[in-house]
Amino acid sequence: MFEGFDAIFLARLQFAFTVSFHIIFPAFSIGLASYLTVLNGLHLWTGKPVYLSLFDYWKKIFAVAFGMGVVSGITMSYQFGTNWSVFSDKTGPVLGPLMGYEVLTAFFLEAGFLGVMLFGRERVGEKLHFFATAMVGVGTLISATWILAVNSWMHTPAGYSINEVGQFVPEDWWAIVFNPSFPYRLVHMVLAAYLTTAFVVGGVGALHLLRRDIDTPGARTMFSMAMWMATLVAPIQIFAGDLHGLNTLEHQPAKIAAMEGHYDDHPDGAPLILFGLPDDDAETVRYSVEIPKLSSLILTHELDGPLRGLKSWAKDERPPAELIFWTFRVMVAIGFAMLGFGIWSLWARWRGRLYRAPWLHRAAVIMSPMGFVAVLCGWITTEVGRQPYVVYGMLKTAEAASPLAAPAVGTSLMAFIVIYTAVFGAGTYYILRLMNRPAIAIDEPVDSEGPVRAGGIMPGPSHGKDAADHA
Repeated sequence: MFEGFDAIFLARLQFAFTVSFHIIFPAFSIGLASYLTVLNGLHLWTGKPVYLSLFDYWKKIFAVAFGMGVVSGITMSYQFGTNWSVFSDKTGPVLGPLMGYEVLTAFFLEAGFLGVMLFGRERVGEKLHFFATAMVGVGTLISATWILAVNSWMHTPAGYSINEVGQFVPEDWWAIVFNPSFPYRLVHMVLAAYLTTAFVVGGVGALHLLRRDIDTPGARTMFSMAMWMATLVAPIQIFAGDLHGLNTLEHQPAKIAAMEGHYDDHPDGAPLILFGLPDDDAETVRYSVEIPKLSSLILTHELDGPLRGLKSWAKDERPPAELIFWTFRVMVAIGFAMLGFGIWSLWARWRGRLYRAPWLHRAAVIMSPMGFVAVLCGWITTEVGRQPYVVYGMLKTAEAASPLAAPAVGTSLMAFIVIYTAVFGAGTYYILRLMNRPAIAIDEPVDSEGPVRAGGIMPGPSHGKDAADHA
């Protein structure tokens, strides 16, 4: 079935497929863990029951997302040993310990306190329960730190030497971890996770504001907190993205040339190509719409700043522009849409109509998955832009693959597609069902229609029409 395919292409396709699933769930759980910590802290500080009800609402969603993130991450390790065994052998002395530190310092921290966070409030007390929640949040951030250190080292390798059998061996762990692109990637990714979660929470809050009485405290609080996050973090993310771009220009100029669609050198200032159709074979962008000098102004902060084009590199040393030209633009467009959304919500808040703006709420529902799209597009831009190298400038992707036949890789790829569709499709469907239910504040009025369940010999009150869903 796969005899006519290239084994390396199938291995890359398999890794792209699995990492696309994987990155969604950690991005969501990083932001959601911090959100749960804030909710728990606000409840402890203010005593308002709405924060506790929202904590209980989102902790179920976090538990499912966290579990799927762990499972999808394990399969990534599996592929390092099967499809990319040469990469594992060459880089193992450097990357192996970093991955081990991630498990020891982050995953154990998350797993150790997760049970207390989910089930322990009545057993350990509110303060210790808040501490456990905070530790889960810190664990997700530490996990992101180690993973981004690994990934950044593959883009900007530092602090190593190469031994007699061609392996990268560590010389300076500080230089390895704090390699030149690490701080920019870490900040950019964590902010992306926060924005992604904020727009999901905001979309859910907006959905319930549209469906129910606008005075529902849970929906109002969700929407308000999410819009504050969008207003404050979106401009910071754009600034961090600009710094990340400058760092990429310094260390990976070919990637920048592909992202911008520049095939020719521009010694006197490069235009910003807004739209067009890159053609790697013809080495041009067809039907391009350009703004003179703007690309140089953004990337070098000078109108006449010189930029190199892809023709400066041999064809087998260039990343493919046809894909990352568009994924980069989609990511940037979503980033500016988030900024505009934050300004819109701030305007509505100033006018006292944040909870009485149905068009804003409809737009929030539409925007709710856009953070995931931006994360995926950003990841594709970063990883495809590194090609043809897996360790930039040192180890090519084609040299890092296992000596496997195409049918073997293709068969495992098909197995991944079937299993992922079933498992993660079911998990995503369950998360959407949870989000579809309203978050009922504990202090909401008792339903006048009477109890829907009984405790002992006395009937228990129901909190709103959907209380049975939360029993």
